[in-house]
Amino acid sequence: MLAGVSNIDVLGEASDGAQLIALVASAAPDVIITDVKMPNVSGTEAVKILCAKYPGIRIIALTSFGEDQQIIEMIEAGAMGFLSKNIVHEELVSAINSVYQHNAYFSQSITERLSKIIAQKTTVRHHNPSISFTEVEKQIIGLICKELTSKEIAGQLKIGKRTVESYRIRIMDKIGAKSLAGIITYAAGYLPKNQQIA
Repeated sequence: MLAGVSNIDVLGEASDGAQLIALVASAAPDVIITDVKMPNVSGTEAVKILCAKYPGIRIIALTSFGEDQQIIEMIEAGAMGFLSKNIVHEELVSAINSVYQHNAYFSQSITERLSKIIAQKTTVRHHNPSISFTEVEKQIIGLICKELTSKEIAGQLKIGKRTVESYRIRIMDKIGAKSLAGIITYAAGYLPKNQQIA
């Protein structure tokens, strides 16, 4: 699928999580695409190890499954993108280019699952009651979960792009997130009921 794409070179392939970790050490890729379920070391565990060893590494999770817990676990592990295995060529390339620019990318089916998770979540895990959000912050979190860019969010809320980016940084500071994926994870699993976003 990536043959002939001018700005992308495939540096190698791994058959399990342990091989993936070793391959990353030798090949030093910009972007990693990994399956969720792999023998020896699972995709989730491999992502955790790689993100701890190489801060800022860009990883896309690829799966044929759509279970809520798998999505949340991979995002929590540090994946910046999540794609279904029935992905088409154009979206795969878009996802790679997006995470290369340190932007989160989720296929439409995964976005729909995240929206349902966020809407249906009724429990709070490790929630810090001292964290609260303004109405604008909650709106921005919701739009981030819908994969809108800072420019698109600015257009919807009729505020400046830099203002959106300032809010995003403030939100990340509040919840201890290091990326947009961290904001999405928090929204999916940690917001209390009275702070649900749509």
